[in-house]
Amino acid sequence: MSGFRGSVSITAVSQTPFSRGRVDRGEPRLTPKEYCAWALEELLKSAGLELKDLKGQGVGVMGSEYPHSEIWSPELVQDLGLEPKVLVRADQGGTNAAALVVQGALMIHAGYIDHFLIVGADSPLLGGPGPTWDYDTDFMRPLGYMGPISVAAQLMRRYVHESGARPEHFGKVAVTERLHASLNPKAYFRAPMSMEDYLNSRVLSDPMRMFDVTPFVNGGFAILLSSSRVARRVAENPVPILGFGEYHNYREGRPFAPEITTTGVKVAAAEAYSMSGTSPREIDNFHPYDDFTVAVLMQIEDAGFAEKGKAPKFLDENDISYKGNLPINTSGGLLSAGQAGMACGCLHIVEAVMQLRGECGERQVKGARRALVTAIGGIGYHGHFVNAAALILGAE
Repeated sequence: MSGFRGSVSITAVSQTPFSRGRVDRGEPRLTPKEYCAWALEELLKSAGLELKDLKGQGVGVMGSEYPHSEIWSPELVQDLGLEPKVLVRADQGGTNAAALVVQGALMIHAGYIDHFLIVGADSPLLGGPGPTWDYDTDFMRPLGYMGPISVAAQLMRRYVHESGARPEHFGKVAVTERLHASLNPKAYFRAPMSMEDYLNSRVLSDPMRMFDVTPFVNGGFAILLSSSRVARRVAENPVPILGFGEYHNYREGRPFAPEITTTGVKVAAAEAYSMSGTSPREIDNFHPYDDFTVAVLMQIEDAGFAEKGKAPKFLDENDISYKGNLPINTSGGLLSAGQAGMACGCLHIVEAVMQLRGECGERQVKGARRALVTAIGGIGYHGHFVNAAALILGAE
């Protein structure tokens, strides 16, 4: 898209502490609406704004696993006291946050609004999520599939067959992300994890182990996009959006037997690189959506850091810790910071912004200037991820 690069910036972000509702540990049991209010309050405070400053601007709301509400976005803006000129809702799973960034950025770039507020929260541990797909109850559970883990395990098996990946490759992702979580005060799972711990963890659905899967948490986020023309009125150090891409239901290979280990990130990241005028070599911190460890390996390839099937070799030869040559998910990712239901994709964007602002403390990537966030969502009936997006953020 001509002329977009840097025309929109992320000017403020916030994240509430995560909880699993353990009242025996003094943890809060809050609803998604309460988490949204908390995250919005923290964002306004950090940016020195009031609700009236966002009147007549844009708002994007993420769907939640609990509760399932068909009129969730108007209910939420009413209760939060927001008065947007435009209101949109995302229901694309792990791609929710990135998709809303794209929509908000397009509206700001077009001159329709100056600011776009994204709010997302979920409390999946307050109650079980409702059915995600019609065919989950119609065609999958009757045959023994027990939700996304069963489908992802088959995808993981396919990836191992194609790439020759060993358990230690997936373990490197899990162990490194736990290291990062141990340095992140807002991560929920911070206890040390060794490779031995990973390899000895319980198999949930062969070959997927417990530490290959994200644990649910309750929590909320808020993100503010602003026209770069007015961004410095809100933030001293706004983070420009250099490029983006989005693609859904990408299929490579035969129509009814697609290559399920390739995601739409392949298209979305290529578009983001083109729009931003950058390449994988210029990315110094990478934040791929990580509901499963295998998804990280797939996105390493689809984002251009390794050829298809070569992510295991990439992991053998590279350091993905915050001190390494390509730090990955320095927040601890969903695997260790925790997955806040349908709002979880915000975690990667918030962490990328904080890295570029130099606000990550002990886990700070030295000299961070370019971040890539990739998002995937909706692991479908065919075993492939339906939704995908990519964002490139960085200093000009």
